[in-house]
Amino acid sequence: MKKKRLLLLSVLCVFVLASCASVQSATSMPDSRTTNAVKSSGELQAFAPVPTAAPAAASSSGVTDATTGTIKQIVIQNASLTILVDDPTKSLADIMKMAADEGGFTVNSNTSQTYTTSGAQVPVASVTIRVPSDQLNSTLDQIRALTGDPAKFVTDQSVSGQDITQEYTDLQSRLTNLQQAADELTKMYDKATKTEDILAIYNQKMQLTEQIAVIKGQIQYDEQASSKSAISVQINAKATSQPITVAGWQPTGIARQAIQALLDFLKGFVNFLIWLVILVLPILIVIGAPLYFLIRWLVRRRKAKIARQNQLPPLPNEK
Repeated sequence: MKKKRLLLLSVLCVFVLASCASVQSATSMPDSRTTNAVKSSGELQAFAPVPTAAPAAASSSGVTDATTGTIKQIVIQNASLTILVDDPTKSLADIMKMAADEGGFTVNSNTSQTYTTSGAQVPVASVTIRVPSDQLNSTLDQIRALTGDPAKFVTDQSVSGQDITQEYTDLQSRLTNLQQAADELTKMYDKATKTEDILAIYNQKMQLTEQIAVIKGQIQYDEQASSKSAISVQINAKATSQPITVAGWQPTGIARQAIQALLDFLKGFVNFLIWLVILVLPILIVIGAPLYFLIRWLVRRRKAKIARQNQLPPLPNEK
């Protein structure tokens, strides 16, 4: 009976090693997110997935939709934009309500105060929401509409997408393999009678259970991230970018050129002063001072020589 148990465990070890090699060869590029998740849970690498069969719903290029039989791409879409509105606080509340109405939610929001060029204090806000992916474009249209004139008051916008179909498929395959391996260990655990066999199988099963939990968590995250898109909005007040207006006249071009010219002059003048104080003055002091005294001494000497040549009588003492 003891030999039978040892033989059974030996067969299991060989089966594990063979399955590990097959899984590594089947996946050309490891999923870095899942690898990091597994490592963070305690370097659970002692037991590799046992079966090599992939799940029926997964393919090498995507996930098969059970209803249509077509390949379903798993794509994470996110967007960000900066808008100008009359009242950032009100627009912030409108965007948060918009997310809830679309079946999404608010991730975070923030409000603060800033100042216009005239010194007036105005609010500024930022918010990140998540909405269903199929409502991304319509939600962006609604947010842009809050400005009144999107062509003029949407100052920045970007939409990005990340195709995680291959990574998602690999996670599904690994999860199926791990679950099948856990089922095999459960059967062996139920049949084991010797204490050391029970402990060995139990330890392997615990490691498998933790790996399954990590992969399930990553799959759940990918599903949520792909089903709901994140939209980050920076909300500024229109007053912060309003041009100077005098009776319908907007001297923005000339004023901007004049201000730029003044700034250029001040910049050049300050640069000149810096060079003068740091470079020119020390050079004048180090080189100019000895040169000045040398020239003065030469002039006095020349005057004395000329006086001797002319044999000028000494001047009488003034009383």
